Amino acid sequence: MFCRNQTSRATVARGSAMEMEVKRGRFRLSMLEDSAEDCEVQRQIEMEVRIREGACKLLAACSQRDQALEASKTLLTSNSRILALMTQLQRMKEAQAMQRAERRSSDGGSVDQRLPCSGKIAISDIRIPLMWKDSEYFKNKGELHQCAVFCLLQVGTEIHDTDLVIVDRTLTDICFVEPVIFTDVPPGFDLRVELYSCCVEEEFNTGFSTRRLSRLGSASSKKFMASLETAASCSSQSSGTRSGESSPRGESPVLLPVLSERGPKYHLLAHTSLTLCHVQNSFRTHDLTISDTEESSFWLPLYGNMCCRLVAQPLCMTQVVMCGKLRIRSETNPEDWRDVYSVLSGSDLKCYQPQDDADSLETPLFTIPINKETRVCARERDPALNTHSITIINQCGDETTHTILTHSSEDTHNWMEAFWQHFYDMSQWKQCCKELMKIEEPSPKKMVVVTKQGSLYHEMVTPPSTQTRNHLLSPNRPVSSEIQSLLSTYYDNSADQTATLHRGRGLDVRGPE
Repeated sequence: MFCRNQTSRATVARGSAMEMEVKRGRFRLSMLEDSAEDCEVQRQIEMEVRIREGACKLLAACSQRDQALEASKTLLTSNSRILALMTQLQRMKEAQAMQRAERRSSDGGSVDQRLPCSGKIAISDIRIPLMWKDSEYFKNKGELHQCAVFCLLQVGTEIHDTDLVIVDRTLTDICFVEPVIFTDVPPGFDLRVELYSCCVEEEFNTGFSTRRLSRLGSASSKKFMASLETAASCSSQSSGTRSGESSPRGESPVLLPVLSERGPKYHLLAHTSLTLCHVQNSFRTHDLTISDTEESSFWLPLYGNMCCRLVAQPLCMTQVVMCGKLRIRSETNPEDWRDVYSVLSGSDLKCYQPQDDADSLETPLFTIPINKETRVCARERDPALNTHSITIINQCGDETTHTILTHSSEDTHNWMEAFWQHFYDMSQWKQCCKELMKIEEPSPKKMVVVTKQGSLYHEMVTPPSTQTRNHLLSPNRPVSSEIQSLLSTYYDNSADQTATLHRGRGLDVRGPE
């Protein structure tokens, strides 16, 4: 029989040797407890397990090609998230063990605990050029080879996937336009971009039988959760992969039970890694590492490069670092002291007259630049000023000096600490702090059918039926004569353009006699 601590999820068997050691005081139960962060990671793992089971059931039941492709993509993405979360949970357990060991050691020295701020990064407008043979692209000869592709993007445990795209020889590049945003990212991030491909066949296996589908839920769930609990409890003695390493994508990890589901199979086609040095407020080209050969069924003739826009927004550029009431003067006019409300954010110290101005986003009275060329130092108590002061010196062009007075020594200490932390953040994020880069929010997800990019047929506007046109142009509708004239002209032009396009393709567009 087991007793479970409701708040910490620590599990100790009653009557076991471990419980006796806890009662004797040789072990503390807190050493076996999970932190709130551990519980959050385990909650995310359980959620991904349920998503994985749902994808398996959908993959077994679906009869449409597009449904099977989407379900298989969801299954691969969920497996990747589970593996990343399990790796993170193992590292957290090891870090907690090291912290306990450091607390027990008596010779622990002082360590600088200053950490850089996190930020938000976004990758958008991904374009991967293709290099078809002349006979395939220009002469349109050979078998029409189609593949379903998508990108998997990962930073730490945060994993996103792009929309699915059907690719054939009519395309010159693969495009993923929508931005993918990662939050709470450190400056030392490693953004891994992986391109997966699956050969699209007209006929594919529809999956499990109905009897096996009915048994899939509970059995696989219990087996999978047992594997997760074993991995969490034996994190220090992990098998299969060492700490810090991950299994290759496209293969089932050692700790993930393999479900022999049928249906589409995605394979890793190419990958690359992007770091802080690749961040730039414009498009850049990056090298791709191709993972397979031309003999594979999912092969696409990649050119070996990827174009994208990678931008970043550190928190020190978007949030207020420090704010408060100050007295400031410039050395060019030493007698002109100004009582202002100052806000340190981004590359400026903005000074407002009343405090409400900072909230209403009005123009500040004046601004003091804060960048890597700025020097800030605290002065001892000045007998003339009878208080502590801070000096800000900017050496860009003509040297300018500002003196800041605070209300107390504690305020001086807080402002100096804010300045040093701000300088440290800017030194870690480097070029991202020169100017605020714009991040576009992704458009809302829509339920769309997988379509082929770049096809003139799918981009063509199909004119409405005669019944719809007559209904819109009916004199009984409350529409002005000008709007009726515009609608009539639009429908006539659309019908003429479509008929001309179909005649060029050799199609009969005549209506019924």
